[in-house]
Amino acid sequence: MKVTFSSSYEAAEDRYQQMVYRRCGHSGVLLPPISLGFWQIFGHQRTYEDIAEMVLFAFDQGVCHFDLANNYGPVPPGIAETNFGRMMSHSLAPYRDELFISTKAGYEMWPGPYGNWGSRKYLISSLDQSLKRMNLEYVDLFYIHRWDPETPLEETLQALVDIVHAGKALYVGISKFPHDAALRAFEYLEEQHIHCLAVQDRYNIIDRQMEAEDLFHLMRDYGVGFTCFSPLQQGLLTKRYLNGVPPDSRMAQGQFLKESMLTEEMLTALRGLNDLAQQRGQSLAQMALSWVLDQPQVTSAIIGASSMEQLKENLQAVEYAPFSDEEKDLIEKLSRPIQIRHWTR
Repeated sequence: MKVTFSSSYEAAEDRYQQMVYRRCGHSGVLLPPISLGFWQIFGHQRTYEDIAEMVLFAFDQGVCHFDLANNYGPVPPGIAETNFGRMMSHSLAPYRDELFISTKAGYEMWPGPYGNWGSRKYLISSLDQSLKRMNLEYVDLFYIHRWDPETPLEETLQALVDIVHAGKALYVGISKFPHDAALRAFEYLEEQHIHCLAVQDRYNIIDRQMEAEDLFHLMRDYGVGFTCFSPLQQGLLTKRYLNGVPPDSRMAQGQFLKESMLTEEMLTALRGLNDLAQQRGQSLAQMALSWVLDQPQVTSAIIGASSMEQLKENLQAVEYAPFSDEEKDLIEKLSRPIQIRHWTR
C-alpha cells in the first residue's frame, strides 16, 4: 500500500514506539539511531512521488531526523532541499515541531568567489537560500560542511554563532574537520556560549579515519554528538559487490567508488563479513549498520535508500541483537586488512 503524499497525509499514531532515541552529546537533543539523508538519491534520479513515499514511510517508523545540504541532489544544486520543501508545504507541514532538520554549506553552489568554502558571506547567503528552498523559518542544525584551510577559522565559526543568534538555526555543528581544527571549533563556540551539537563524518567497518585522528575522544571530552554518514561505504558493505561489479552500480560509474577498490583481498573480506551476517540472520548491509550503531560514540547513522525495499531493510538494523565478543573479534580480523585510515578530506 502506497503512502499518501499530500496534505491529507496523517502520520502513524505509533511512530514513536518504533525507535529508542539517543542523546546527542551533552544536550537536550534526542535523535533516532537511524536518520534519513538526502544525498544523491533524493534528486533527479527519483520522482518526487517516490521520494515522498520513502520520506513519509520513514517518519511513520519514527525517523524524525532528515539530513540535507545545499548541494545535495546531485543536480541542479539545491534540488534535494527543493523536494523536501515541497513536502514541508504539504504532507509534513503539521509536523514541523516533531522534525529535526539539518542542512550544510561548504561546497560550491554558485559561480564566483562567494559561492564556496567557509566565508561568512557564503555561509549566511547559502543558509538563507536553503531556508527558502525548504520552506522553513529555521533549521534545527546547521553544519559547516568542510574545513576551509584558507578562511580564518574564527570567521567561519562566528558566522555559525551569528546564525544561531539570528534564529536561523537552533544548533550548529561541523563536518569533516581535522583534529586541531575541530578542537579550536569546540573551544571557540563554547567561548561564545554556543555549544557544538554534533560532528558529522564518514565512519564504517572499513573506514576508520575518525579513530586514526582520535576525534572520538575529543568529542567525548567536549560533549559533542556524532552523526555518521556513509555507514555502508557507498554500498560496498552490501551484497551488491560480492560477485564483482554490476554494470548499473555506482562502482561501474566510477564517480565515488572506484573499481580498483574491489581487490581480491576486499572481496575475501566482504564475503567473510557476509557469511557472518547470514549466521546472525542479517543481510550484510544490516550487519554493517548494526556494527556502526554498536559503537558508543555514534549518535545516529545517516542512511540513503534507492528503493522502499532497501529503506525497510536498513531500518530493521536496529532490531538485531548486540554483537558477541567473538563476532566483534571476527569483524576486526576480516576488516583489518582493508580498513581505510588515511582518507583524503
